[in-house]
Amino acid sequence: MKASEIREKPHQEILEELEACKRELLNLRFQWQAGELRNSAQYRQIRKNVARLKTVLREAELGINTNLFEKKSEKEST
Repeated sequence: MKASEIREKPHQEILEELEACKRELLNLRFQWQAGELRNSAQYRQIRKNVARLKTVLREAELGINTNLFEKKSEKEST
């Protein structure tokens, strides 16, 4: 998932995606400990997705790239 794709999503959807990724990381950790994890690259990919999601949320909090969120809300209102 690219950061530009994340920026197009509503704020609430980004939060839900972040929670889902965190749950998936927890499950992958358990699988790794049990020796059942077949694709270790998946763990790395989800960690990077969490970082992207947090970055976009932080940008919104600081007011950076808010025009992307505004464009999305304008599209929804019309």
